[in-house]
Amino acid sequence: MRRHRAPEVATPRVMAQTLTLFYVLGGTCGLVALPGSDPDWARRGVLLALAATAVVCGAAMHRWGARAPRGFFHAPVAAATVLIALAALVAPGEATAMVVAAIVLFVGVDSFFFFALPGALAQLGLAVGLTTSALLVRGDVPPATAVALDVVLVAIAVVTRRLVAEASRAGVDGLTRLANRRGFDEALQELVRPGAVLSAALLDLDHFKEVNDTGGHAAGDEVLRQVARTWRRALPGGAVLARHGGDEFALLLPGWTGPRALELVRRLRTLHPGIGMSCGVAQYRSRESAAQLMRRADQALYAAKAAGRGRAELAGETRESVGG
Repeated sequence: MRRHRAPEVATPRVMAQTLTLFYVLGGTCGLVALPGSDPDWARRGVLLALAATAVVCGAAMHRWGARAPRGFFHAPVAAATVLIALAALVAPGEATAMVVAAIVLFVGVDSFFFFALPGALAQLGLAVGLTTSALLVRGDVPPATAVALDVVLVAIAVVTRRLVAEASRAGVDGLTRLANRRGFDEALQELVRPGAVLSAALLDLDHFKEVNDTGGHAAGDEVLRQVARTWRRALPGGAVLARHGGDEFALLLPGWTGPRALELVRRLRTLHPGIGMSCGVAQYRSRESAAQLMRRADQALYAAKAAGRGRAELAGETRESVGG
C-alpha cells in the first residue's frame, strides 16, 4: 500500500516561518476590515480580539515554532480556521464577511504545503466546513457565494500540492529515492545549530567500480538500490540518508553522539556482508558550520580508506575496523 509522505520541503523551521507570516497577515487583514463606524461595539470588540489573537499567535510561532515537532503544526493550522470562521460569523455586512472568510485561503496553502495527504485533506475539510457554515448561518451571504469561495479554496490547495510535489522531487535521487545532495544539504542546514547533538557520516562502497566493470551499470544500479532500501529500513526515525553522489552515501543522525553513530554504522555494514564499506563519522561541534562538520567527516572517511578500506573512522578518535 502506498504511503502518503509529508512534503519534504516543509521543515519545522519553514513551517514556522510560513505560519508566522500568514497569522500576521491574516490578523492585519482583520484589523483593516474592522469598520470604525460600526455601532455594535460588542461585535467590534470580538473582531478586534480575534485579529489581535492572530497577531499574537504569529509572534509566538516566530519565537518558538521552529523548535516544535512536525505534528504540532496541525494545531495552529486548525486554530487559524476556527479564528477565521468566528470572524466571518460576527463580521458586519456581507462584503466584510467575505473578505474575512477569504483569509481561509491561507489555510489551504498551509495544509497542502505542510502535511501528508490525509492530514492535509482533514485540514481542508475542516476549513471548508467551518467557513461555509459561518457564512450560511449569517443569513446574508448567498449560498452560491459561499460555494464559490470553497471552489477557490480547493483549487488553491490542489495547485499548492502540485508545486510542493515538484519542489520535493528536486531534492530526491531518481535511482535510490533517497535524498540527493541538494536534499541532504537542506536537511543539514536545518539541523546544524548551536548546542545541537548531531552526528554526520559519509559511507563509501569499496571497489564499486569492479561491480560496474563485471556486471555492467545495471548491476551497479541494483546494488545501490538494494543498499538504499536496506539501510533506510534499519535507520532510526529522524535519520536523514542521502545518496551523496556515485557510490557514496551520507547520513545525518540528530540526537546521536559520534561513538553511538559509529556503532550504528557497524551494524549497517553487517547487513551487506558481500559489500565492503568505508566510513567517516564526525560529531557536530557547537558553533561550527555545516561545511566544517562535513569536512571532518570526509577527512575521517579518507583516513578509513588510507588504513585499508573496510573500516570506519570517528573524527578525532583512533581507527577501528567496521568488520570487527
